[in-house]
Amino acid sequence: MGLFDDVLKGNVVTGLAIGIGAAVLAPVVLPVIAGVAKPVAKAAIKGGLVLFEKGKETFAEVGEVVEDLVAEVKAEISEAEKTETATVAPEGEPNA
Repeated sequence: MGLFDDVLKGNVVTGLAIGIGAAVLAPVVLPVIAGVAKPVAKAAIKGGLVLFEKGKETFAEVGEVVEDLVAEVKAEISEAEKTETATVAPEGEPNA
């Protein structure tokens, strides 16, 4: 941080020297950086896509499990209602 503070407080010649140096080195440095960054970016994107697909599969499986549970609960509720109506005696008649 101190280096940047010194440069910003320095004179115009220092700023120009840094600018010219960056302009001269950019055509050399940028292809090297791009050559390294491209495979890294591709790997990151590939990993993201794989995780996304695995997430979709997992979410679908969880959805199926929840649907099965809901169906089981509905079946239990309807079975409970059937047994309740079967055990309730008609009006005026005592329960046996």
